[in-house]
Amino acid sequence: MKQDVLIAGAGPTGLVLALWLTAQGVKVRIIDKNVGPGPTSRAMVVHARTLELYRQLDLADAVLEAGHRNPSVNLWAKGKVRARISFSPTGGKMTPYPFVLVYPQDHHERLLEARLAALGVKVDRQTELVDFEHDAAGVSARLQLPDGGSDVCTAQYLAGCDGARSPVRHRLEVDFAGGTYDQTFYVADVEMSGATANGEAHISLETGDFVALLAYAEGRGRLIGLVREKREDADALTFADVSHRAIESLRLTVDKVNWFSTYRVHHRVADRFERGRVFLLGDAAHVHSPVGGQGMNTGIGDAINLAWKLAAVLKGQAPDRLLASYEGERIAFARQLVETTDRLFTFVTAEGSVADFLRIHVAPALAGVAYRVGGVREFLFRILSQTQLNYRGGPLSRSARGRVQGGDRLPWLGINGLDNYASLAAIAWQVHVYGEAQNDIRAWCAAKHMPLHVFPWGEQQAAGGLVRDAAYLLRPDSYVAVVADRAMPEALEAYFADQGIRLSAPA
Repeated sequence: MKQDVLIAGAGPTGLVLALWLTAQGVKVRIIDKNVGPGPTSRAMVVHARTLELYRQLDLADAVLEAGHRNPSVNLWAKGKVRARISFSPTGGKMTPYPFVLVYPQDHHERLLEARLAALGVKVDRQTELVDFEHDAAGVSARLQLPDGGSDVCTAQYLAGCDGARSPVRHRLEVDFAGGTYDQTFYVADVEMSGATANGEAHISLETGDFVALLAYAEGRGRLIGLVREKREDADALTFADVSHRAIESLRLTVDKVNWFSTYRVHHRVADRFERGRVFLLGDAAHVHSPVGGQGMNTGIGDAINLAWKLAAVLKGQAPDRLLASYEGERIAFARQLVETTDRLFTFVTAEGSVADFLRIHVAPALAGVAYRVGGVREFLFRILSQTQLNYRGGPLSRSARGRVQGGDRLPWLGINGLDNYASLAAIAWQVHVYGEAQNDIRAWCAAKHMPLHVFPWGEQQAAGGLVRDAAYLLRPDSYVAVVADRAMPEALEAYFADQGIRLSAPA
């Protein structure tokens, strides 16, 4: 049977793509060469924007229940807390999820795979993509099966979610420009006790050493640190071999090490995210330092961006050119993310007395002062949580009225019982009006079978940058496509005509 989409790789990116496509009625086959979900925790952080998008498939509450909320980050230097950054006071005005959620990737993958199975799609395990051909008619992929035999899978599209060493990317001969840092990192999942085993995140800076602690359960957490010495036997190191100076400065006792590993950090972005009927997502398209826990969340964002576009094209509701907007919107963010995390990584890992002085004395003091400034707090939270990500100036974004423009994430309004994100659970085009919806916009939405949601006007709406009585056309991934002043439907009609998008499948 010919599939609509073949997905290579069943990490979080591939599983989310499969879930969002299946929910929209797209036939998918998802394969993975491994026996099951990864047995180790790897990526740990689920950010606010991912949780917002997870509401589309009723996933957010399950992830929240299973994960651990870190409400603050404590910055230590030389054994003393120099700054405490709390997310809730600022983030609570911007998102329903004003915290860093720590949820180990192995548990995350199991949840996503179970949800996919509930929709009738099973991951084909121990199945490896060996080769593929693609042309205007589709994709033909040769697979190696668990018993050593082979199979040919035909599909309309192929999604490479197969990691940093992506065979799909290599087969496409897409450059993966960037490099590998000299330093070696270690990660350790530990059982711990002491004053800092308190469920919050901690970063400890010491001369020639640092460690970050992320709690993910009572008395359990992950340590991320740097192996300062350049060693040829880094793969053979144990927890006992690495420096404990920064750990001891946290007054933390490690009672048991459940998993330990070392790794090198890469910073690369693929030159292309798509070629013909083949797409690259997640680590197959971009890898960067673990600073800020951005990697997995960015891959999930790739998947949700692509899923609604694939569904629209496969259903005949949009022309093929809609798919080109995937690369246009996601590659710029990936490049910016790699550049930002590269600067932070270089600062954290720089060696020498001057670097130590800046890192231990200057940076914590500046962080404490800066975080007391409201605008700085908001900016930092938006960057960390990915709620600042926008597609302004992109191929699908129109109009610039007010502070909220085409391409922006819709501001969240969550006070006095109001939740304008409740309607975003639908993976569909919709219109929001804040104030009064005029008769002409009501008539247009009714004629197009377009959901229209009208919310009262108030101070919070004005403070969020919304324009009174304007119509906000929202894409199926909940980003603003068009802002129509005074709710005039002509701008919405012109938008769909320009994009060649039909609001219902042809008969």
